[in-house]
Amino acid sequence: MQSETHRLDQRLNKRFSSANQKFGMVNDGDRILVCLSGGKDSYTMLSLLLEARKRWPINFELVAFHLDQKQPGYPPHIMEDYLKEVEGITYEVVEKDTYSIVMDKLGDGQMPCSLCSRLRRGIMYSYAEKHGCNKIALGHHRDDTIETLLLNLFHNGKTRAMPAKYRTDDARFEVIRPLIYIAEKDIEAYSKLQGYPIIPCNLCGSIEGQRKYIKTLLSNLEDDIPGVRGSLLSALAKVHPSHLLDENLRQEVE
Repeated sequence: MQSETHRLDQRLNKRFSSANQKFGMVNDGDRILVCLSGGKDSYTMLSLLLEARKRWPINFELVAFHLDQKQPGYPPHIMEDYLKEVEGITYEVVEKDTYSIVMDKLGDGQMPCSLCSRLRRGIMYSYAEKHGCNKIALGHHRDDTIETLLLNLFHNGKTRAMPAKYRTDDARFEVIRPLIYIAEKDIEAYSKLQGYPIIPCNLCGSIEGQRKYIKTLLSNLEDDIPGVRGSLLSALAKVHPSHLLDENLRQEVE
């Protein structure tokens, strides 16, 4: 078991470092707002950033941020109690009743994720500015970006996934996804080993949606095509514009 744990730790740190080297997400002097949802992904992201700060030859600061959205059944104090024990970070737990806003505006059959995300984004930007952060770290991983690619292909007719980093529309912050190369199954295994106090999402976590279908589809494909998730991720980094049908891309190639 110890050797398996060691290999998992090495794999996570290697892929975390590779993503940073490839995309230059974390740099000397950065002050990063680390957004914690209370799920396995964001806890793992914080742990790997803390580990990287010890090992990497650069200096950067971390501000942990958690939003209590006042969802039914939300367990109070869990996140704050956890963060009190984490050394070397500033943290803030903010209470905003976005749950009521989402439920009030949600129509029949509509998914809450888009509206909920917009509300959270605005709050995150405000607190990033309050704490003097130049970057915002989100816990999306490899499987998230692959699923987003397929959702856009199947439902929106777009070849679009999740970028490893991007600048906000107002140019105030750079948003980074340090887990972009890390598989969800590895994060889940790591989370169990670490014993993180998981906070469930009772708004979207209980809703059957398109993303769950895509997860199932990918799992079934993996049975017949081992490594298909890795191939899809690799395909996002090996685009041949001249072989696509986007007129704007074709003109750029010519």
